[in-house]
Amino acid sequence: MTSIIKQHIHQSFSHFNTSKLLLAVSGGIDSVVMTHVMHQLGYDIALAHVNFQLRDAESQADEDFVKALAAQWNLPFFIEKVETEIYAQTHKLSIQMAARDLRYQWFDSLLQTEHFDYLLTAHHLDDSLETFFINLNRKTGLEGLTGIPEVNGTTIRPLLPFSRAEILQYAQENHLTWREDSSNATTKYERNKIRHTLFPVLEQINPDFRKDFAQSMQYLSYTQALVTDYIALLKAKFWNEKEGIVHIYLMELQKLPHYQSILFELLKPYGFTDWETVFDLVAAQSGKKVLSEPYQLLKDRSRLILSTISKNQVPKGNLTIENRIEIGNLSYQITLLPFDEKINFKKKGIEYLDAEKVSFPLHIRTWKTGDYFYPLGMNGSKKLSDYFVDLKLSVLEKEKIWLLCDAQDQILWVIGYRIDNRYKVTQTTKNLIKIEPTL
Repeated sequence: MTSIIKQHIHQSFSHFNTSKLLLAVSGGIDSVVMTHVMHQLGYDIALAHVNFQLRDAESQADEDFVKALAAQWNLPFFIEKVETEIYAQTHKLSIQMAARDLRYQWFDSLLQTEHFDYLLTAHHLDDSLETFFINLNRKTGLEGLTGIPEVNGTTIRPLLPFSRAEILQYAQENHLTWREDSSNATTKYERNKIRHTLFPVLEQINPDFRKDFAQSMQYLSYTQALVTDYIALLKAKFWNEKEGIVHIYLMELQKLPHYQSILFELLKPYGFTDWETVFDLVAAQSGKKVLSEPYQLLKDRSRLILSTISKNQVPKGNLTIENRIEIGNLSYQITLLPFDEKINFKKKGIEYLDAEKVSFPLHIRTWKTGDYFYPLGMNGSKKLSDYFVDLKLSVLEKEKIWLLCDAQDQILWVIGYRIDNRYKVTQTTKNLIKIEPTL
């Protein structure tokens, strides 16, 4: 087994000869074998160990073991202690997910600060099979059934084709010692239940189930690649993204066979999980939405609008203003000045109102049902809801509309769109309100 593993790594990762490699080492058999192989092959390696402080003396003993291992083989090493339980509570995560986040955050920082080319982890075939069954139980779709990727950006898993039994054989052949994590023996965690309960049954049914399952996952990955390429070709027909907002045109989407599957694949990266509700949105009334922090999927007439939910939006309500309007990323300066015939009242982006007709103080508010105003250029009034229909504004765009009003709550300006005709500048105007955008 020693020569097989070494040969696989040497042939599959020839670029390791000129790379600086960071090895994630827990002290368990998998990471010890990986370290031994990489050291034997003469690569430029350093060890990185995270002490999660979850098992008291055992955690400290793991750290000490990795330090001793690095000293024995004369290898540079990095140690990081983290408060896993506190992090899990603060971020509302399971201990396993908190540990994963902390581990990879630190690894990423080391890659940057110490100029490593790759991070190597000691995941193996059994880990990949366990991931298959975990994802099968979580409705992840086809992509989740392809197991753990051997290469994912700068993260490489050189032992992935080998089973736990084969790694044990390598360790025994080379007389290696390692640390046993007592938590691996319990069936408290989902992964351990699969390992200790399900795998023995599968092995009884098919002694070669690991090899056969690995081949099945490979076939699934081929299918996933085909699906990804197919959707990429079709995406332009119905998907339009501009400034971070996606418009999905439903008439074009629904012309495609199996459009729900296409929608599933495209929206999956945005964290949606209630797929029946997402699919129902296609036929729902305008204004219906599905939320997936920090995204929302909104039905607007013949399209779906995908956007982020901004945490920095101006709160809805009524805000008194003095000489400045601040709405999200928009900012306007308000100035009082006397009428001057030399002013270019047609300059784009600047609005003028007749100050004599306005009751102070001014305020801004969000629009509500029943609001109306007299659009500039019209003699009569118009409901804002009808005005928005004329402009063909989406539900999302209407949610962002604010109004500049006077003390009598009369609408002076639909901000960013049109002023009220009753407050326009005329030949009898003596004083002006000038509203101009600021940079």
